Amino acid sequence: MTTKSIKKAANGNSPYIASLTREQFLFYEMRTTAKLICENLTDEQIVAHIVSENLFQYPTEKSIRRIAHGCITRLNAMNDNMLIQAIATQPSEVSKQICLYAMMKQSRLVWDFMVTVIGEKYRLMDTSFGRIDLNTFFMRLQEQDDSVASWSVSTITKIKQVLARILVENDYLDSIKADHINPVLLSSILENGIRSNGDEAALPAFNCFN
Repeated sequence: MTTKSIKKAANGNSPYIASLTREQFLFYEMRTTAKLICENLTDEQIVAHIVSENLFQYPTEKSIRRIAHGCITRLNAMNDNMLIQAIATQPSEVSKQICLYAMMKQSRLVWDFMVTVIGEKYRLMDTSFGRIDLNTFFMRLQEQDDSVASWSVSTITKIKQVLARILVENDYLDSIKADHINPVLLSSILENGIRSNGDEAALPAFNCFN
């Protein structure tokens, strides 16, 4: 975290938010929303369609609307229509990887975790992974950011669970209880998108150091 970010945190403008406890990875929902974006519908038309058809199969209209808006925001965070189209049309392993990038773009917390923890492990060729890595990451954030320091134990525990599940869904981990990370291969579609966005700093998170 930069000194500037730490000052922001001290001023109450933390870049970290705890919305992961609600929104999580949402692959099916992201892919469904991406397909509707590719039909050139407006944001409100997309939400209305998802709600009227109950495409997410959620129990309440309120939860459907909230997640639909969340997916639209996350997809738009990439600022790349080609990547949105790829989420809608590419095989699931490619689509999921792009969804992870979208999540990183939307969430500073996910970005920092993937780059400073996972990316650094790939850089050091350290395949070990465990609870200590998540604990150390959050201890560091709590020391640097007043907002994160104020989060409850239950909130941090939930976010740790979400981060671990993200790693499982993208084949970094074989299971929640895995003690090592797997090598991943960055999709050329996503690599091109990351580079065109000027986000080369994200490449280590995908085991790419070219």
